[in-house]
Amino acid sequence: MGFGIRLRSLWEIRRWVVACAAVALFAAVWSVAKVSLLPPGLESRSLRMATASTQVVVDTPRSTLLDIRQDTYGLEALTNRAVLLGNVMASPPVRAAAAQRAGVPFEAIEVAPPLTPRQPRPVSEGGTKRQAGDILKLNGEYRLIIRSNPTVPILDVYAQTPTPESAAALANAAVEALQAHLTDLAGAAQTPDADQIRLVQLGRARGTVINGGFQLQVAVLAFVLTFAVACGTVVFFRRTREGWRVAAIPEQPVAG
Repeated sequence: MGFGIRLRSLWEIRRWVVACAAVALFAAVWSVAKVSLLPPGLESRSLRMATASTQVVVDTPRSTLLDIRQDTYGLEALTNRAVLLGNVMASPPVRAAAAQRAGVPFEAIEVAPPLTPRQPRPVSEGGTKRQAGDILKLNGEYRLIIRSNPTVPILDVYAQTPTPESAAALANAAVEALQAHLTDLAGAAQTPDADQIRLVQLGRARGTVINGGFQLQVAVLAFVLTFAVACGTVVFFRRTREGWRVAAIPEQPVAG
């Protein structure tokens, strides 16, 4: 019975309900697209998130991965060196080279270097302090996360960007930029080829969307919430006005 009464009250203000639906529809569109009036147009907001990953083996010219004549006790030294190389990959020069190779903005890339028992938390860089409003920008950011395997000399490289193509490009570019940086350092120090570290990438990174259908969910949620709040506001003011009118009616004297 109560539900029917509420429906009847909404039917009596159906014009206002239609206006609320129009406002809710505009809010739904606004949540997933940028609306411009001059000139009229819609530009989709960057709400998608994509990721890609790849693995890199830190090896020697006489490969410890393939050559059984190599001493496996050297793996511990290579494992420690992988942590160092992971931090070199996160350095500004390598990051800038990776951004250029991948065609993504350098300033937008946030890098998380490998963590170790001695350094269990990432070191914050200057100018990267988080603000409360930054949560609205998360889907448009570029992230590069580097993890070092604690038992074997392998680096796990994860990239997160708005599109699968840019995620794969960033992950692959990070490996390529690190290899190029090491080659330049070896050339400057005149390090013989037989004494240089080799990076072996275990397959090219491939990007995939991790929040498919997110835009539709955001639009539906924005419509429902806006419509409910708008209708509730209209009903509240209508009842307030009716109560005000009733209170303004003078009381009739009771006949003796």
